[in-house]
Amino acid sequence: MLHPQAQALIDLLVAHGLPPTHTLTPSEARSFYRDRRALTQPTPPPVAEVRELRIPGASGDIALRAYRPLGAHPDAVLPALVYFHGGGWVIGDLDTHDTLCRELANGSGCAVIAVDYRLAPEHRFPAAYDDALTATRWVARHAAELGADATRLAVGGDSAGGNLAAAVTLAARDQADGQGPLPLAFQLLVYPATDMRRGHGSHRSNGEGYILTRETIDYFVGHYLPAGAPLTDWRASPLLAASHVGLPPALVLTAGYDPLVDEGLDYARALTEGGGCASYICFGRQIHGFITMGKVLDEANTAVSLCAAELRRALQP
Repeated sequence: MLHPQAQALIDLLVAHGLPPTHTLTPSEARSFYRDRRALTQPTPPPVAEVRELRIPGASGDIALRAYRPLGAHPDAVLPALVYFHGGGWVIGDLDTHDTLCRELANGSGCAVIAVDYRLAPEHRFPAAYDDALTATRWVARHAAELGADATRLAVGGDSAGGNLAAAVTLAARDQADGQGPLPLAFQLLVYPATDMRRGHGSHRSNGEGYILTRETIDYFVGHYLPAGAPLTDWRASPLLAASHVGLPPALVLTAGYDPLVDEGLDYARALTEGGGCASYICFGRQIHGFITMGKVLDEANTAVSLCAAELRRALQP
């Protein structure tokens, strides 16, 4: 059964006439997503330091936001998480996931570096993937400047961000950009999109009534992928990569009432079948996007704590 708090949130949004994302322009959807976070997100907790950075990218600078956890000594060399926000590659930014990044930093004791990758449809695939890989490489090369340890580097993200994190780990393993080794120690995948074909059963069973709908997913994918782009490209569909051998340990976290739950489970299976260490946790009563909604969903705070604990366990000496 859907968690009563999740049902109450859905009922509230319906009562207030929440417009479906797929009925909005990308600009409207971005504003709406940014503005409504006050309804569901906790107050941003204090951290030791926040730095706004800009790094060179393929089409101009990429903005990063670097967090150091509360209590960290200024000279401490910390493990680090490069984080990619969710939002269907169309919406979301550094501000929509600021609270989550702060929570992960404080809970894990890691530095967290959030990436403001290019959004579609202004910048279609593979722009977001390219920015995600560029940012991860930059963090690895400039770890000392960030007070971070390049040998204890993780990537992570939620939804579209989980998709990017999975693709970056594949690229890092294969040195797909031709720039040499990029060792990654862990991947944190929160209800990741892993298969652009959208054929898993949960797209049908959970495709209506739980905020993220099949129509909205089609809207996001339609804006992200150029016309005629193959749905099977591993950079967009990491589940369809030729091999999942040799990838870093992972936590894959899903929600039971999410259209993406089946492809998240299949990705965890692929990692395990490839000989890797993958833990899979499903919050069976929750909806897509729940992890940022700790103001109204108690299980969101449990999920954040779990993610932070796994990061600490995987990355701390």
